[in-house]
Amino acid sequence: VHLVESGGGLVQPGDSLNLSCVASGQPFTPYPMGWFRQNPGIDPEFVLAINTNGVHTEGIDSVKGRFAISRDNAKNAVFLHMNDLKPEDTALYYCTLGYYAGTYYHPTNWGQGIQVTVSS
Repeated sequence: VHLVESGGGLVQPGDSLNLSCVASGQPFTPYPMGWFRQNPGIDPEFVLAINTNGVHTEGIDSVKGRFAISRDNAKNAVFLHMNDLKPEDTALYYCTLGYYAGTYYHPTNWGQGIQVTVSS
């Protein structure tokens, strides 16, 4: 499975940004997918995940109410919609593919990551 993220970049505080991720090489059946983010020297933070039926799982509190996740199974794609961005959202964002064990999302495949920088 190959995951390719797009849509990152430099934005100002308060701006919105949408990240996209397309999965290739996977079997026909869609898999749960999610987003993590990471800054240097810090463990990745779980942002959001979504199952194959569109039900999402929330991660870190700091993005609740500002970030949302969606998917397009026909395109093997997952999206991260980020609103009211803050400087502390600056990070390398990773798209993942994984599975659920109960209500917990476990990533098994990671994209290469895409940088999001929020700065005035």
